[in-house]
Amino acid sequence: MPGGGGVSIRLGGGQGFYGDTPRAVEGLLAEGVDYLCLEALAELTLAILQKDRARDESLGYTRDLPRYLAAAIPAVLDGSTKVITNAGGINPRGAAHAAVETARRLGVSGLKIATVLGDDLMSRLGSVRDETAGGLANMETGEPCDSLGTDPLFAAAYLGAFPIADALAQGADIVITGRVADAALFLGPLVHEHGWARDDWDRLAAGILVGHLLECSGQVAGGNFSGEWWTIPEPWKLPYPIAEVDADGAAVITKPAASGGRVDVDTVRHQLLYEVHDPAAYFAPDVVADFSSAHFEDLGGDRVRVSGVRGRPATGTYKALLAHHAGWAGETRVAFSWPDAPEKARATAAILAKRVEMAGLEVQEWCFEEWGVRALGGPTVPPLPEGVEPSECVMRVAWRCDDERTATAVGRELVPLALSAPPAGLTGMGRGMAGGVTELLGIWPTLVDKALVDPHVTITIEEV
Repeated sequence: MPGGGGVSIRLGGGQGFYGDTPRAVEGLLAEGVDYLCLEALAELTLAILQKDRARDESLGYTRDLPRYLAAAIPAVLDGSTKVITNAGGINPRGAAHAAVETARRLGVSGLKIATVLGDDLMSRLGSVRDETAGGLANMETGEPCDSLGTDPLFAAAYLGAFPIADALAQGADIVITGRVADAALFLGPLVHEHGWARDDWDRLAAGILVGHLLECSGQVAGGNFSGEWWTIPEPWKLPYPIAEVDADGAAVITKPAASGGRVDVDTVRHQLLYEVHDPAAYFAPDVVADFSSAHFEDLGGDRVRVSGVRGRPATGTYKALLAHHAGWAGETRVAFSWPDAPEKARATAAILAKRVEMAGLEVQEWCFEEWGVRALGGPTVPPLPEGVEPSECVMRVAWRCDDERTATAVGRELVPLALSAPPAGLTGMGRGMAGGVTELLGIWPTLVDKALVDPHVTITIEEV
């Protein structure tokens, strides 16, 4: 490892999800970042990738990876940046192959592409379950793993930052991982560059906060801002963020100069609270971070200094995620106009449910939502004044069944209501009505002992 010193390391948050735009990468590279970190995975993403892999075993990674690499490789070749990404999904080897092919297609050579393996638990899931305290019980419900009733389709542990740091120490220009904690993508290069130790809890916690602030791309620069969102400058040019991180863990959050958006204390603290249950105990694979001790200082010019984060020892477990088949779903939307729009929608939902019952179709779960009538806020939204009716209401109906045939048949029961339901309805069609239902994957969050995972973590490097 380089071993620290007084130089700040510049990290760029170039991706926030699978399907994000690679265009923002250009602004980061033009501004100059030492590491371009591409965070592509969510729990939903893993389910999507599993469906890809079920169709083609060579897939299972995020297929927009070549587009990102094509944008970044020129900067990698001239030594100005390196790329770290979890685009490997549930098939890091497949992603590495795609990266190699992208480099060859561009006619470049001299790149070292590292693949971090070991998060995949499937090949040893039985022994992991037997040797883990709690037997991979569901973190949310406490149910034992055996209650799944079906074999998992994938099982992955959330690895930490140190395998990424190790790959960089071996000279990697591009590091591809499978499932790691999102913020670990950013902590890894800081560990490598600054020489942080595994028990340097405060600095590790500071790096986790930096990663947390950058991992959602445009959010920290004004995207999804729940304050005075209309004051964000030029949101059509919203930039992706940069962090300048010192060896002691203090960081400045900023953005490319020639861009819209805004970075100030408000946008930064909004992102700090994103997906955080307890700011004083943010559990990461390498540290438990206390975000409540963080101090923000607005330096002006879209620059916010972040310091004061504290950390304590990590737990002896990794979070892990299992996926299993959970049935089939259909969905449709039916719009109704004034007068009595909500009443028409509710009546149509009741008619559909009765028709399905009469047809002898078994539905495991229904979902009825009234869009335009407190569908998002529910009881937190104030009711309309007395005597005032909504001008329209969209009834969203979704259903879950055990098998594809039943789910499809439920959707067909809705079609006759085009002429046999309350007026001014059936103006939209969704998956179920068109006959195209969707397979569902259930997610099973759990904990696995690190001692059962770490010995299996490996790094392979291929030079193009």
